[in-house]
Amino acid sequence: MADTETAKLTIGDKVIDLPVMKPSVGPDVIDIRKLYAQGDVFTYDPGFTSTASCSSTITYIDGDKGELLYRGYPIEELADKSHFLECCYLLLYGELPNAAELEDFEARVTRHTMLHEQMQYFFRGFRRDAHPMAIMVGVVGAMSAFYHDSTDISDPWQREVASIRMIAKMPTIAAWAFKYSIGQPFVYPKNSLDYSGNFLHMCFSVPAEDYVVDPILSRAMDRIMMLHADHEQNASTSTVRLASSSGANPFASIAAGIACLWGPAHGGANQACLEMLQEIGTVDRIPEYIARAKDKDDPFRLMGFGHRVYKNFDPRAKVMKQSADEVLGLLGIENNETLKVAKELERIALEDPYFVDKKLYPNVDFYSGIILEAMGFPTSMFTPIFALSRTVGWISQWKEMIADPEQKIGRPRQRYMGAPRRDYVEIEDR
Repeated sequence: MADTETAKLTIGDKVIDLPVMKPSVGPDVIDIRKLYAQGDVFTYDPGFTSTASCSSTITYIDGDKGELLYRGYPIEELADKSHFLECCYLLLYGELPNAAELEDFEARVTRHTMLHEQMQYFFRGFRRDAHPMAIMVGVVGAMSAFYHDSTDISDPWQREVASIRMIAKMPTIAAWAFKYSIGQPFVYPKNSLDYSGNFLHMCFSVPAEDYVVDPILSRAMDRIMMLHADHEQNASTSTVRLASSSGANPFASIAAGIACLWGPAHGGANQACLEMLQEIGTVDRIPEYIARAKDKDDPFRLMGFGHRVYKNFDPRAKVMKQSADEVLGLLGIENNETLKVAKELERIALEDPYFVDKKLYPNVDFYSGIILEAMGFPTSMFTPIFALSRTVGWISQWKEMIADPEQKIGRPRQRYMGAPRRDYVEIEDR
């Protein structure tokens, strides 16, 4: 149905009609593309919290309902019935694959997991104490120096090849960054394992003994990847789109997304949440920290609660809580003190009017750190695993943006508050 409504904006004695665009789901969008030309004004929206920067068909979030959809499918259903590579296919191509399509896609990904052998020198060039995210930013950006046949963004086939390469090689890059940081030899991918199992194999196996991937741990890792695969126009996804809008090659654009994700307010939030739970330590100390969270003069904040978008329970947190129970039960640490603190803190916060009124519900970061720590990952690996998971979302958004005829190079405007034009004064007169 054509958009016929308009919004009227009055600026002094001038009235401007702005088209109102209808989405398939969600709030209407006011088209302000001609606002500067017609009204000689900009809009002011720090953080772009009320600005739609693009049209997209990939992910939809209803924060009030606590709903997250991948191509229309609720994340809870996908986490229960699907697996990561099937979700990758869905995000990349728009529909769930049939059996033949899935088999072909899985084969293509599996056969591209190895890295160019010379890329080992990039890893070995970093200091031994380098953060794995620093290594990932550098190595992913350097992929454009090795894979010249998939950097032409105007060629649909090269875009496809780059997409498969990024999804296939990112687990190897993340695992090797981990191995390098702990001084162990690199472990090569194994084509007989599935995507998540192969990642665990590359992280935890050593040449001296056999490593058998536990299916429960593999399934938990697969869920973590699915739950983080895409999340609409968040900071890192917007960074990938902005970098790509200049025509940058896909590897450079994804490296930019990884750099943005590194921030503690974005991909590092699960590490901050786990550190908070460990700081609280025991269940009996929770009231003290609840009181501190309510005190506006106390710098302490409850991490893992609330979200910029969700004003209800984060649907991903429900799935993550179930996985936490399964993983810690398997490992025989279901009485883990950190998990006890998390569950009791969640129970109290969900009943406390202060948190309920502010709609501070647990988010996906609340339990993911507990699971990753139980698996044996240090906190420095939490964000690299997030980057590995989000790669398919970044690639899907990148491909969509390249094919969008309305997309232009990103160029936000500003509200200038500096000095107006002034004349230069010679030194002796100043």
